[in-house]
Amino acid sequence: MDISSVITAITKIVPAVAPQAVKTAQRNELVIKILQELKFNPTQPPNDFDGVYAYALVEYGVLKPKSLLKLFREKEIKAAFWKKFNTDNPSVLPEEVESFLDWNVLGDEIRDLNINLQQEFEEFLRIFIDVAKLTRTPAEVLRDKELRKNEHHKIINVSTIPAEFAPLIQEKIRSFCGRGFVFDAFNDFLKHPKGYFTVIGDAGMGKSAIAAKYVYDHKAICYFNVLQNGRNRPELFLKSIHQQLINRYQLENTENDDLSALLVKASDKIPMGEQLVIVVDALDEVEQELGAENILYLPKTLPDKVYFLLTRRRYDHSKKRLYTEGVEQKELDLTASQYIGLSRDDIQKYIRFCLRNDPEYKNGLKKWIQDRNHDEEHFIDQVANKSENNFMYLRYVLPGIARGSYDDLNLKQLPDGLQEYYETHWVRMGMDDKTQQQMVIILFILVEIGTPIPCEMIADIAKEDEFEVQKVLDDWVEYLKHQNISGENCYSIYHSSFLDFLKAKRVLDSKRRLFQVVNEQIAEYLAREMA
Repeated sequence: MDISSVITAITKIVPAVAPQAVKTAQRNELVIKILQELKFNPTQPPNDFDGVYAYALVEYGVLKPKSLLKLFREKEIKAAFWKKFNTDNPSVLPEEVESFLDWNVLGDEIRDLNINLQQEFEEFLRIFIDVAKLTRTPAEVLRDKELRKNEHHKIINVSTIPAEFAPLIQEKIRSFCGRGFVFDAFNDFLKHPKGYFTVIGDAGMGKSAIAAKYVYDHKAICYFNVLQNGRNRPELFLKSIHQQLINRYQLENTENDDLSALLVKASDKIPMGEQLVIVVDALDEVEQELGAENILYLPKTLPDKVYFLLTRRRYDHSKKRLYTEGVEQKELDLTASQYIGLSRDDIQKYIRFCLRNDPEYKNGLKKWIQDRNHDEEHFIDQVANKSENNFMYLRYVLPGIARGSYDDLNLKQLPDGLQEYYETHWVRMGMDDKTQQQMVIILFILVEIGTPIPCEMIADIAKEDEFEVQKVLDDWVEYLKHQNISGENCYSIYHSSFLDFLKAKRVLDSKRRLFQVVNEQIAEYLAREMA
């Protein structure tokens, strides 16, 4: 069926009213009218792809902006959807869609409406799948019921993302772009019977975002090591993974099982054609005594169909703590020469996304560019060069540009790379000036404590007014992680790269007499709290 006739029928029958003004029952009536107009049976969709696609577009398209309907009409988009639907990860927005919108006028129309294309794509996919399920005959429905009834390895619990990691994952994937070459490499690795696949890169290159995206898309079992939260010890990792495996596969009699034994039990319950992937982020942040054991006591042997997707920073091979026997190992180093061009492409996609789609920053970014008479593509190219393929650099610099923090600079004057960015901000905040001692002390306390702490505690240790401490925390808000813990607003250093930068500053050297006094005050505070 010609998709143009679907759009014509929708615009002909659907009234020009706000979506929230139409009740569910009214919407369903509109859908049925449109299906009938197109000669579709409202209770039995056609069973070919073109028919299901058109039928799903009716279900999806009622009350949607016309520009979105036009997008799904395009043959390139339809072909990209079908291609993606046949992959293991169909919910990810196809790259062909992003490329199409870069040159087609529909891209400007959709961006002007602040439409989240990823969400729209996922919604259409869900409707497409629901419609496709309706194409089964009664005999096929009965057959599928029997297959499920006789499935020996039926999994009772549907996988969910652990609550302790849900906020981190949502934050990491909010503006996720690219990295298709990493996921392609890992999917290729899954052709091995079992193994460890490690993504390696410098701080800020997006390793945690890659891990979060995979967990989100596949609802994988996971553990995210976070140094700043003290969630980086083997016993915490083992406890979390044990519980996730038990819940996922309904394992019993596991009280005395170590991770190796538990994985064997779980592997017996993996459904045919599926695999068990466990994602573990930031091995470099793990706090574990030196010894012969693997990092986090990861097993040296694995049962078939079991894989670990790991991430870590680069370090000397003499410090490697992952030894295996008869298990495939592969490392993908994001800094390797063959990936530099691909990473740069992803960096440019991220900048383009913020410039065109981010509701919070796009207007400020466009104004900064227009005020300097730059071309958007020139801006994207130059900022990508400045970033040195580091996403954390962009996380700080792009919002800073949008908020006006760099109104006194031109494109060439922006800092080069993440470390120079940190140094530039340090200087612009006047942190080497003696008058900034209060601010230096507060940062030192955050570094020294290392875990999330409330403003009240910082003020008590620093012997400063709580209001003044809060002002300092607000000044450094983009570098701090703010979270509510047991009803208290707590703060910690946001990213390990900034923590490393602070630790390297001479002005924050713990050997300074000033900080020896502060350390005494920390000890006194902890003693009072424990008394």
